[in-house]
Amino acid sequence: MPILRSFFIALSRNSSIRKFSERSAVGRRMSSRFVAGMDIEEVVRSARALGNLGIASTLDSLGENVTTPDEARRSAEVYHRLLDAIESQKLDANVSLKLTQMGMYLDPGLAEEIVAELVQHAVAANTFVRVDMEGSEYTQATIDMVRRLHAVPGNRGHVGVVIQAYLFRSADDIRTLTGDGIRIRLCKGAYKEPASIAFPEKKDVDANFVRLMRVLLTSGIYHGIATHDEQMIAATKQFVREHKLDPGCFEFQMLYGIRRDLQKSLVKEGFKMRVYVPFGAEWYPYFMRRLAERPANALFIARNLFKN
Repeated sequence: MPILRSFFIALSRNSSIRKFSERSAVGRRMSSRFVAGMDIEEVVRSARALGNLGIASTLDSLGENVTTPDEARRSAEVYHRLLDAIESQKLDANVSLKLTQMGMYLDPGLAEEIVAELVQHAVAANTFVRVDMEGSEYTQATIDMVRRLHAVPGNRGHVGVVIQAYLFRSADDIRTLTGDGIRIRLCKGAYKEPASIAFPEKKDVDANFVRLMRVLLTSGIYHGIATHDEQMIAATKQFVREHKLDPGCFEFQMLYGIRRDLQKSLVKEGFKMRVYVPFGAEWYPYFMRRLAERPANALFIARNLFKN
């Protein structure tokens, strides 16, 4: 599996294959398992369908590493439209964004200005902006920006961040962020990181995920536990039972198109569930990282690709 993971991560960075895939009908059909269409209307339709099942949504416009300030502002405009749709259609939804999509690589000040405007919009729409976590070169800058935005009067509770359990530093980061009252989405991590800063073995990542989950669930802040791993889910449920925690004090989070059966069963058990719903033409890197996380998904897609 480590070889397949490395293979799919390498594919995610291949610009030639990406260009071909994003323009081909076969590529789009492959991606449809994990990507909810190409435009806002399609992703809103998916969010509404999930809401009918008692499942909340996080809407994400796919894209990374813009090359000009104008591109960054155009990316932000999509999010402003999403926030308008969430408010006008009363969706049980929020949004998630990447800082590189907002110009972080070009100008960190520009990215912070753009995200600050989106957080202000989320406050007015009574929803929430999740700042996603990218590779480790952006970890500190992302945390610092979220802390500054959260500290702005009126923004508290309307902006949060993602913490990756495979990084050694994550326990300290969680201590700092929960001290500020910031909501966290805990995941295992989907980028290739060196063994000097990240646990290389799955068993160690899993153990750290459980440790961090326990800290989050007893912090008094509403967090997201993002996993499809049934062992991690079972450990979370057991911790809730043993400590007599309210199942509504947190939410499980999963990805669109993955373990739909498990999503529905957790809702039936009385747990809150939120599904991360990505959309947009720039789906290729996201799609390949999903295959890297669980290479068995590639077999599933191959079996179903040519079915009617």
